[in-house]
Formats: sequence, structure tokens, C-alpha cells
Amino acid sequence: MDVMMIISVVIAILLWLLVAVLAFIAAMRSKALFREGAFEGGRDFLVLIPRVMVGVVGSGYIAAVLPPDLIANWIGPNSGVIGILIATLIGAATPGGAVVGFAIGAAALKSGAGAPQVIAYSTAWSLYTIQRLLNWEIHMMAPRFVLLRAAVSFPLPILAGLGALLLGKP
Repeated sequence: MDVMMIISVVIAILLWLLVAVLAFIAAMRSKALFREGAFEGGRDFLVLIPRVMVGVVGSGYIAAVLPPDLIANWIGPNSGVIGILIATLIGAATPGGAVVGFAIGAAALKSGAGAPQVIAYSTAWSLYTIQRLLNWEIHMMAPRFVLLRAAVSFPLPILAGLGALLLGKP
């Protein structure tokens, strides 16, 4: 077994131990609380697993259909600052959760994207995906706060990409 597999197994065990501790605490408080937690967790599991499966399988197809010459020209290692800016815009425009965002980043790397550009992409996706801003944040927090958060976060993906560009290949 390689190191990454061992780390994955240890993390899975720790997460299941945490679930067991939380279930025990809920059961100690009341049986109704325990049942409610089990029901809601099971329901969320059944709703999310198909989405995760689609994202994982879909990411394989994304990697297969991304044209390497287009990727290399637009966000390849030689695209420099322009590639970082393009990757930042693509990251901000990418909808979906981690399965989609990181899968696209990994697929782009496999298709010839540069590391600084993918760092800019994944940082922009993590900080201010437009879909998340409009569908979730604006409705849950004050719009002025969300706009301020997005504005102060705006330069960070570009700075991350530039920092990676200056440091060289990972």
C-alpha cells in the first residue's frame, strides 16, 4: 500500500470515529435527536452520492474531451500572466462543488495547462464562484457584505498564480 492510500484510510477511520462520537452524544441527549440525525444524514447521503458519482465520472470525460492544443494556448505554461487572468475568469465562472472544480483543474493539468494557471483557476473557484455568490451567499448574508468579500478576494487568485509563476514548477 502506498502512502496516499494509507493516509486516505486513516482519514476515513478518523471521520467515522467522529461520526460515532457525535452519534453517541446525540443518543445520550435523546433518542429522538439520535433518530433525527440518522434520518437527515441518511437522506443527505442518498441525495449527494449520485451527484458525486456524476461529478467523478464526468470529470473523466472532461479530461478526455479537453483539446490539449487549446488548453496549451490559453492556459498553458507559456501563457504567462494572460493565462493566469483567463484561468481566474474560468475559475470564477465554474459552477459546482469540489468534485467539479478540482476535477476540471486536474483535467486541465493533464491536458497541458500550466501549474500557475491552474493555481489561479482553483483559487478563483474556491473564493468566488459566481454561481455560489448569486445563489447562496447573497441570499444568506447581506449583499453589501458579500460584495465586499468578493471585492477584497478578487486579486488573490491572480496573486497566487503570479507567485507560482515566480517560484517555478511545483
